[in-house]
Amino acid sequence: MGVRTPLIATEVRGEPVYIKAECLQRTGSFKLRGAWWRLSSLNETEKRAGVVAFSSGNHAQGVAWAASRLGMPALIVMPSDAPAAKVAGTRASGAEIVFYDRLTECREEIAARIAADRGAVLVPSFDDPWIVEGQGTAGLEIVEQYREATGHDVQRIVVCCGGGGLSSGISLGAPDAEIVVAEPDGWDDMGESLRRGEIVPVQPHPPATACDALQTLRVAELTFGVLKARGATGVSVSEAEVADAMRFAFERLKIVAEPGGSVALAAALAGKVPLDGTVLLVSGGNVDPAKFQALTA
Repeated sequence: MGVRTPLIATEVRGEPVYIKAECLQRTGSFKLRGAWWRLSSLNETEKRAGVVAFSSGNHAQGVAWAASRLGMPALIVMPSDAPAAKVAGTRASGAEIVFYDRLTECREEIAARIAADRGAVLVPSFDDPWIVEGQGTAGLEIVEQYREATGHDVQRIVVCCGGGGLSSGISLGAPDAEIVVAEPDGWDDMGESLRRGEIVPVQPHPPATACDALQTLRVAELTFGVLKARGATGVSVSEAEVADAMRFAFERLKIVAEPGGSVALAAALAGKVPLDGTVLLVSGGNVDPAKFQALTA
């Protein structure tokens, strides 16, 4: 199971804020929370058959780690351009990997076919009530930790968002806080969906982004529905703002944040979200050393 990650006090633009450092979670991201909750709920027959998941890396590592501790086989469908650090972390936990082409193949279809052939349980990265509930434990911790640190209730939580599993889970775990989702420019489909009141997929030919963990082409009815009901809003950030956030996290907080895990902090540094009573998620730290060096140089 996961650990209770720290809430780190810092200042952004001269104002006090707190960082929820999920990059210090086991496997390097919040994804372990949902993966452990889902896999540990399986019955003995399901555990023997194993699980199949699809992920660019963080969900892959969470599922692989949980499966290895629970004694079940795991196969992960990963894009061929997944960061080497995430592929290595997934393999280190003993999972089998099947690669696919992100531009020409559908990972959901590949994973569903393999799961059906093997009689395994399919474990989506965000479109699953168990996964959302597991990620929501981060919200429960934020509420407790912020109150312990300040004596007040947290007013706002800014969350890195791909498919919305973390942000929707946190919105349930912290029901009295304002929720703001942060995404890369051109991949801000959750924010656009919330603005329009209906699901809007990422537009054709989206821009290149270093935020591999947030390249979800369409959010789920489940996660969108939860965030819409909570009145969540969205902001987007540029690649340069992401790099600024990674440098800030390393230099000021002494933590390594991957690009996709830095977008909430990037939004704060760029002045795109209010800072009073705010907690910012740094949701993952799995980044190849060469990419980290290039982006933070």
